[in-house]
Formats: sequence, structure tokens, C-alpha cells
Amino acid sequence: MIYSYYPGCTLKTQAKELDIYARRSLDVLGIKMEELADWQCCGGVYPIAKDEIATKLSSVRTLNQARELGRPLITLCSACHHVLTRVNNDMRTDKNTRDKVNTYSKFDTPYEGETDVIHFLQLLRDVVGFDNLKAKVVNPLKGRKVGAYYGCLLLRPSAELAFDDPENPTIIEDFIKAIGATPVIYSHRNECCGGYIAVTDKGQASRNVDKIIDSAKNKGCDELVTACPLCMYNVAANAGEGKEITIKYFTELLAEALGVK
Repeated sequence: MIYSYYPGCTLKTQAKELDIYARRSLDVLGIKMEELADWQCCGGVYPIAKDEIATKLSSVRTLNQARELGRPLITLCSACHHVLTRVNNDMRTDKNTRDKVNTYSKFDTPYEGETDVIHFLQLLRDVVGFDNLKAKVVNPLKGRKVGAYYGCLLLRPSAELAFDDPENPTIIEDFIKAIGATPVIYSHRNECCGGYIAVTDKGQASRNVDKIIDSAKNKGCDELVTACPLCMYNVAANAGEGKEITIKYFTELLAEALGVK
């Protein structure tokens, strides 16, 4: 099967590693995905106002393009996945949103949420399989104590994102095991890093980051992995003095373990 791929804006600029190492891993994994042509920004943030339609239109155009190609849609960025999945759910379940979007967009066939949006981690777990991934590892990351940093966008709200338990997730820990490293469970792995307030209240963002890092280090964690470019930036940029920790994208560790980095 060929999957459609939505990289999103940040993976073309500040988060190139998240994209590059995923692509390098595909041949080893036996997966083929093709970037959508002429995709637009997903909007970056899911609109809270129930009657907000305009900011959902670019996401629906992306979802409709994948539908027209007859393919599931793969995402990598936590924020893009969050927005696309929630907008897709609106198109499936909210008649008012669906009718207004389709009236405006004038697709040849009205879009009703037919596209399956899949995060790359889901692809590894549900399509490749972690046992199969483990068998393809040529450079197991033995001895490395790695903490999964989920953040707040990847798994919440759980009723809509729905691919792991938001309070006690396992998908990244299972990935870490598959590539030969040791996953570290710590209390703040799914707490908000404060990335969305880093510009207006850097002090609070820094305090959030320090709590996460302290939590991870206190459990013996040497490094963190994430799927979120905003979390990556915030944890790296706003840690307090002496609180720093190495943080990488999960695809970087994937490529390293598969020998394609």
C-alpha cells in the first residue's frame, strides 16, 4: 500500500530532522509514502469556537486530497496530527461543520471524513509491528535510558485522537524497546511543556520544562524523544540553567537503530 504523507510547515523548516529520518527509514521498513502535492498549513492550532469554519478549510482540503487518491494519510508532527484528526472528526460527526465546509469548498463530491489519519507511530505499531521493527534493527541502542515525552497534543482529547491511553501511554515506550534502548517511565511524560505560552510567559514555560526534566532525570533518564516540534524547541530552549537534557525526535533514534542515519 502507498500512503499519502502530510509533512506540515515546520518539518520543512525548524523540524527537518523529524521528516528526514522518517523518510530514510522507509525503505528498510518496506513502507512507501508520497507527499501530497500543494498541501497547505493545517492551521497549527485546533479552533476552540464551535462555529469556527474558516480555519478548518485548509485541513479539509488536505484530507479531501488524500481521499481522492484513495489512501490513508500519514502525519509526523504532533500538532499537525492533532489538528487534522480533530477536523476530520468534525467532518464525520458535526453536520453543521460538514455542510458549511462543503458549501464553501465545492468539492466534486462532498467530504464527510472518509480519510484515515494515521500518526507515524501508529504505522510502526499497527502496520510494521514492533516485533518486525526489532528484527530490522542493525544497531540496537543498548544501554541508553530514553524517556518518552508525549506532551499534551499527541494523545488528547483521547476520544478523538484515540490511539493510546493519554494518562498511561505505552506506544513510545514500546518503540524504545523495539530499537534496543531502555524506556524510562517518569511522572511528567505527558504533561504540557508550556510551548504555547513561551512567547508571552517564558518564565512559566521554563518552570514547566524544568519540572519535566527533573522528573525524567530523577528516574535515571539520559535523553528524551518526542514527536512534537514545539515541545522539542521549548524543552531545548527554555530549560533553566543546569536543567538541560538531550532531546531528539523519535525518527532520529529510529534511523540510528536501522543504520540509515
